[in-house]
Amino acid sequence: MSKRFIGQSRLAHNRSPRLGVVLVNLGTPEAPTPSALRRYLAEFLSDPRVVELPPLLWRIILHGIILRVRPKKSAHAYAAVWGEHGSPLMTASKALTDAVRARLSEHVPGRISVALAMRYGQPAIADVLRRLQADGVERLLIVPLYPQYSGATTGSVADGVFMELQRWRWVPELRLLGAYHDDPAYIGAIADSIADFWAVHGRSERLMISFHGMPKATHEAGDPYFCQCHKTARLIAERLALADDEWEMAFQSRFGAAEWLQPYVAERLQALPGEGVRHLSVVCPGFACDCLETLEEIAIQGKQSFLEAGGARLDYIPALNADERHATLHVERILRHAAGWPELEAEAASALIIERDEVPARVATLGNGPK
Repeated sequence: MSKRFIGQSRLAHNRSPRLGVVLVNLGTPEAPTPSALRRYLAEFLSDPRVVELPPLLWRIILHGIILRVRPKKSAHAYAAVWGEHGSPLMTASKALTDAVRARLSEHVPGRISVALAMRYGQPAIADVLRRLQADGVERLLIVPLYPQYSGATTGSVADGVFMELQRWRWVPELRLLGAYHDDPAYIGAIADSIADFWAVHGRSERLMISFHGMPKATHEAGDPYFCQCHKTARLIAERLALADDEWEMAFQSRFGAAEWLQPYVAERLQALPGEGVRHLSVVCPGFACDCLETLEEIAIQGKQSFLEAGGARLDYIPALNADERHATLHVERILRHAAGWPELEAEAASALIIERDEVPARVATLGNGPK
């Protein structure tokens, strides 16, 4: 049987082609309920990029054990952070997409369609791409919202896009953005958010820079994530002029019995009070938007663990979410990477002037400031 390809029913030759920009985040369940979590986790944990075990063995473990136990526990955790408008990750991702769309429309009016997709759950990548196809999009720029590259995140987004496009009769021109872990605008936005938080709430004795973990074997197999996390953390500390004993980095969200990247956040939160750290700030620059891993794992469970170990105060510094600096960062990346495509005229791309000090005064002085 020949393969059926998806194509537009009628080509509108009198319509100007458009550029489609798709911001992609991880995804979220539709509700904080066991049934919704079971559907979401089944899709997420079935991705071979996420769990690199023999498929048959993992299918038995996933459906025989994990999906029978974990959905109820995860639903309770999601309920603790679920907002009036739903999942915090979805709310923040939509707001960021709206901000990027508004900024782009100022510089390239009427020629770019901006959409949000999720790798798992809704809105699904396939559905979003088909809507853009119907909108006359002939070029696609995919923007994974993962500052550090990992096969389990950015690589999986590429898989999702390619799986859909291999069914299209007319495949659009395609550009897939990668990591931005050392982009000066990204480092500056994170450092400024920390400085702004400390200016309002007071500076802590130690800053913990926390990243999502991954199995050690994945790093040893050649995934660059570990090295990019270290570079991000170092650049943030340098931007804030922090001494070596004023910051550290660690990895959170360990899952399963295998060894993961170390040090583990959970162990460090238990140990820090005994090392004399009473007031701790935690920032998670690997997450573009706040989600379960930041709001529940760090701001709730992590805080409780630190206090029970003898700490006096733990402050979670929010992700960039829909902050203007975050939107500007992605607009700048989009304009830079879409250069040369007809929808983006050179004068429009050069019209975006981003006012950014090299080292803001409040950041440059933090290294020797009061604590």
